[in-house]
Amino acid sequence: MRKKVLFVSDHGDPLAKLGGKQAGGQNNYVKQLALALEKRGWQVDVVTHWCDETAPKMETFGKSCRVYRIKAGFKGFVSKNEMYTMLPAFYKELKQTLPLASYDLVHTHYWLSGLIGKKLKEEFGLPFIYTSHSLGWAKEKATGIRDERRMEAESTILQSADQVLATTQSEKQLIQQNVASPSPIKVVPIGVDQAFKVHGNRRHLRRKLGYESPLFVFAGRLEETKGIYTLLHAFQLLVSKADPAYKPRLIIAGGDEEAFDPTTRMPLDKSLCYALEGIEDKVEFLGPQSQEELSLLFNAATATVVPSFYESFGMVAAEAQACGSPVIASDVGGLKNVVRDGITGLLVETKNEADLAIAMEVLAANRLLAERLSRQAIDVANQEFQWTSISKKIDAMYEVIIDERSNTFIGNRPGQNLRRG
Repeated sequence: MRKKVLFVSDHGDPLAKLGGKQAGGQNNYVKQLALALEKRGWQVDVVTHWCDETAPKMETFGKSCRVYRIKAGFKGFVSKNEMYTMLPAFYKELKQTLPLASYDLVHTHYWLSGLIGKKLKEEFGLPFIYTSHSLGWAKEKATGIRDERRMEAESTILQSADQVLATTQSEKQLIQQNVASPSPIKVVPIGVDQAFKVHGNRRHLRRKLGYESPLFVFAGRLEETKGIYTLLHAFQLLVSKADPAYKPRLIIAGGDEEAFDPTTRMPLDKSLCYALEGIEDKVEFLGPQSQEELSLLFNAATATVVPSFYESFGMVAAEAQACGSPVIASDVGGLKNVVRDGITGLLVETKNEADLAIAMEVLAANRLLAERLSRQAIDVANQEFQWTSISKKIDAMYEVIIDERSNTFIGNRPGQNLRRG
């Protein structure tokens, strides 16, 4: 009988276009892990909020993976900050939509989904795995905003889950520092899509795409905590002290399509426009990009810049390294583990535009260093960020949890078979 796992990713639709509202690393992680587990014999169903009104209620991807979309009282975009109040309706509709007793286990993503997993364990006896994707304690450190409700919920989830799946050692340590007696924690990194690969000579590709050296690339949501303003201010510094003949370019991929002027392609946000004063002709906003388009950009880049205030992992950093791009990243959270300082890229002090500008200048001026970091980035990515090996580890973890549940169940109720059709 085929093994079945239910992914709960309430605000992260795996088929949403990346780079838009609430469509980033979590969405991609859920999709890629589902596809990788499918190859190992799992039936993977994903349940998420129906955020795109034009999307169907059920949609397949891969050969047999399925995503089920739930209204929970409202079909259309809902901020994850507002989704907490919808959880009772989400859970009720989930029970009406899927044969929950048929699943072997549940893998939840983000703390809102973790609360759903806890309910499924209590009502159906389904063991659940929890991946946080971000933690309230890290958000507080990065933004100064303390969310007591979230932190209380995360503590409960991290103590209730059958297995916590952290993506970096930094994330594991943060959990252990803030949660008394957490559930078992296993560290397994995130993989990258097969689209992220080396496409040949980097300088030739840069010219083919119409860019000169040096070229810096940013990919992500245009939010303060992603470091977009720090990056623009750093680029201002880089340009201001450069020779007039020096022609650095900054490519920014991401943001909602409606956030840009359709004619000029410049952002409509006034604060972003203010940060761009004087460098408008050297910065290009591309909007949301496909994985194939991002792969070409990473391949062409002198360096990919990830100036986030915090990242539990740092998906863009891993993807860029798989393409052979050196990465300049903030020395925070999971980025400290994903980017090896001086080996695959350079780590800089978070929110420090001068430090970031210096790192960009170093890689722009030192081609030999950039090429060495590029080669080493490819090697590290091939060793650590491949879904084939990652899914093997998670498959083995699932099997242990299922076996433990079966043994417990059989010990308490002799003669009955746990696996349900």
